[in-house]
Amino acid sequence: MNKVITFGEVMLRLKSPAYERLFQSPVLEATFGGGEANVSVSLANYGMETAFVSVLPTGAIGDACIREMRGFGVDTSKIVRKDGRMGIYYLETGAVQRPSKVIYDRAGSTIAEAKPGDIDWDAVFEGATWFHLTGITPAISQGAADLSLEAVKAAKRLGVHVSCDLNYRKNLWKYGKKASEVMTELVKYVDTVIANEEDVQKALGISAESASAVDEGEIDVELYKAIAGKVMAAYPNVQRVAITLRESHSANHNDWSACLYNGRDFFLSRKYAITDIVDRVGGGDSFGGGLIYGLLHYEGDEKKALEFAVAASCLKHTIPGDYNRMTAAEVESLMNGSGTGRVQR
Repeated sequence: MNKVITFGEVMLRLKSPAYERLFQSPVLEATFGGGEANVSVSLANYGMETAFVSVLPTGAIGDACIREMRGFGVDTSKIVRKDGRMGIYYLETGAVQRPSKVIYDRAGSTIAEAKPGDIDWDAVFEGATWFHLTGITPAISQGAADLSLEAVKAAKRLGVHVSCDLNYRKNLWKYGKKASEVMTELVKYVDTVIANEEDVQKALGISAESASAVDEGEIDVELYKAIAGKVMAAYPNVQRVAITLRESHSANHNDWSACLYNGRDFFLSRKYAITDIVDRVGGGDSFGGGLIYGLLHYEGDEKKALEFAVAASCLKHTIPGDYNRMTAAEVESLMNGSGTGRVQR
């Protein structure tokens, strides 16, 4: 049976109610979330064995976070506990032409203070077949970057497949290193790369001959095929590159699809028009979780895995919070054509 390990920071998420601006009313909704934790929750909901690894603070907040993840069926036994603080992010959900806004407060968190040797990777990877991390954790601090590199090296030494969502976050790279300095080394140990165009440009310094207008939401598929090919040429260890394609018409209306290139075949998914977005935070993570599940569950059928991932992420846009709370059967129902939203009785 496949076992997927994810590693990163899980944070306290404080969100203004509905579409209010931050502190418009004296209320914030408190939940938890973080890229890699979101992937583990998705996989657990699909019935897979998955464990989340992190460094979390001792005390009631860390306890509540672990309790919540255990409730989804995620193995939290390899999480390291230390005195310190949990990172926080504040979220204001946008509407129409007002974009969503994220404010980070994660400096000095327990994982930011972590360093190589803090996690026993041999024990973590015992029985594991897949390891997933993102470019968010290496952006937090030099120690977290070193720990991430230690993790992927251990995974490869132990024969574990490694996936990485490049997830470039410009507001996080503040400790003196550029993303390209760190991620170009880390990707040498990655088998499956997940990204969007900006991620590839900013994290790996790779772009197509001409840049597409990604900020305006326009999509040129041929450019993405070229970018994926360049990634694989630069990193012969990479087996496939999956690129999400988001066409942003407004904060509430996105068109959503993805493509995948394995060095031979180029697959383009179905496109979903998501016209009334509830919460897009975690949408990319739900794509990553869906892709991992699809590649493992459909036994290498990459086109089917891609369609599952895009459908899963489409559904996540309908759910408040970081986590995608859909089952595999519900995702497959959409993937196979049932997108009417009719009441299920």
